[in-house]
Amino acid sequence: MDLLFNAYSTNTDEDEENEKHPPPPFKRAKPELPHTSINFVHGKHISTESSIAGRYISKRERALMASAPPQIPNPSPPSSSACSPVQGSISDSSIRKDILSSLRNPKGGGYANSERKSTALIGHTKAVNALQWSNSHCHLLASCGMDSSINIWNVWSNEQKKARVLNVHTAAVKDIKWCEKGLSLLSCGYDCTSRLIDVEKGIETRVFKEDQVVGVVKFHPNNSNLFLSGGSKGVIRLWDIRTGDVVYQYSRGHLGPILDVEFMNDTKQFISSSDESKSNVSENAIIVWDVSRQLPLSNQIYVEAYTCPCIRHHPYDPYFVAQSNGNYIAIFSSKSPFRLDKYKRYESHFVSGFPIKCNFSTDGKKLASASSDGFIYIYNTKSCHLINKIKAYEQACVDVAFHPILSNVIACCSWNGEISVFE
Repeated sequence: MDLLFNAYSTNTDEDEENEKHPPPPFKRAKPELPHTSINFVHGKHISTESSIAGRYISKRERALMASAPPQIPNPSPPSSSACSPVQGSISDSSIRKDILSSLRNPKGGGYANSERKSTALIGHTKAVNALQWSNSHCHLLASCGMDSSINIWNVWSNEQKKARVLNVHTAAVKDIKWCEKGLSLLSCGYDCTSRLIDVEKGIETRVFKEDQVVGVVKFHPNNSNLFLSGGSKGVIRLWDIRTGDVVYQYSRGHLGPILDVEFMNDTKQFISSSDESKSNVSENAIIVWDVSRQLPLSNQIYVEAYTCPCIRHHPYDPYFVAQSNGNYIAIFSSKSPFRLDKYKRYESHFVSGFPIKCNFSTDGKKLASASSDGFIYIYNTKSCHLINKIKAYEQACVDVAFHPILSNVIACCSWNGEISVFE
């Protein structure tokens, strides 16, 4: 074939000049490999790199280039800042001295602040669904949102406040929970998974796959190797982190998406709330389950036709509360028959269909609720009276969290992606 080609081809002066001075090959080019940048057409090689501006290209060269297979450029690698979850330090060595002193000596008089300060934490691009302080590393705050990301904040750092950006989920993240000890975080979301994350390394260590969107997760209070997950198909599962297997499964016919789960103080029972849209909403809105027997102990606790996006048990006293879409927080006894308190409730804030959450302070003396009007409402738990009201956002405030040590510090997040810490 080479002889026939040479017999019928006519080398012009221009081609001879090109052969004397061929285009420089790519660095590390290996013609024998399929991904080389040198292509062979009719026994000659041509380079597929872009032509030098202003250089004349002969008809023969253009014909050879046109017949060469197109080269697919290698995508440029992402920058290290986009790939790396590490944005700043998670150490408490760079935080404010007054805060550090109070965190290390919580019984030494506490942290006093004569003026209210607000710290804005900017990072999420869509609605923030949940946030939580770490109990073991109390200077760290975790948040998750509809932008599929989880952010770890070193709130009082004098340097970079955003310490980690964890993009382990492929869809919106609905809930996060810190492990009681260490730097492990549990998350769940619309990608039908729950994920255990090593925050220090910025990597996930185990994935728990389900057949439903997972909307809520909750660690077992006495055993951090176990956690509950609740999803869009009305199924609640108790998982063992060590094996990645389901220990128990809790389900009930015609149960809507699970909105929240909460353990009782004795951990032998847990409470669930669901978004039941059928006629029997008053029968399954709130259910108390027996953990080991996997059976509902009561499913007719809340007889009003409202769903409850949030449930919280008091840290010490035998009662729990449920955030109602009726624009109030209902109070229930945590002892059988789990009666609703008809004479007391927390009201003044607004829910208006948003997933509004509430939380008790660590000492149990205060209850804070987010609100769809952008305020934080703080109530006295015994009297149910409103004791403080803080304007946080112009849009809906979704979640609130008291600091585990500093009683005058509270974090909140909004439907437009903002996070604030008030002191």
